[in-house]
Amino acid sequence: MTDTAPAPAPDFTLPSTAGEVSLSALRGAPVVLFFYPRDDTSGCTKENEAFTALLPQFEALGVKVYGVSKDSIASHEKFMAKKNLTVPLISDEGSDLSEKLDVWKEKSMYGKTFWGIVRSTFLIDADGQIVREWRKVKVPGHAEEVLEAARAL
Repeated sequence: MTDTAPAPAPDFTLPSTAGEVSLSALRGAPVVLFFYPRDDTSGCTKENEAFTALLPQFEALGVKVYGVSKDSIASHEKFMAKKNLTVPLISDEGSDLSEKLDVWKEKSMYGKTFWGIVRSTFLIDADGQIVREWRKVKVPGHAEEVLEAARAL
């Protein structure tokens, strides 16, 4: 996690499981964007379940929470139904937002290199400024840490 000097979050308009989402339309409310590599994989499922479990507490603070990956809306809907997830999921199939926030990176696993999303989370204040960011996130305890940071806004 890094405390950063507030910087404007890039605006975007992308499809989500709750309809089209634009950051500019969310002004006035803090926003959490958590980026994860793929629907229905172990770590990504645990992260989505953790944010789902805490969603009522984020909502009580007026914070909007969205998960983001390159998966399609159809994939997101299937994942949400299978795992009873309630956090809306944004589809960044073109990786535009992922690239703007520098989470689309070359990765390697078992000696092979490939491009993918590096698990990262951004806390954006009501004015559209990124006030906290977490990069190379480890899932256990992460959603709780983000909630604490949101409470401090």
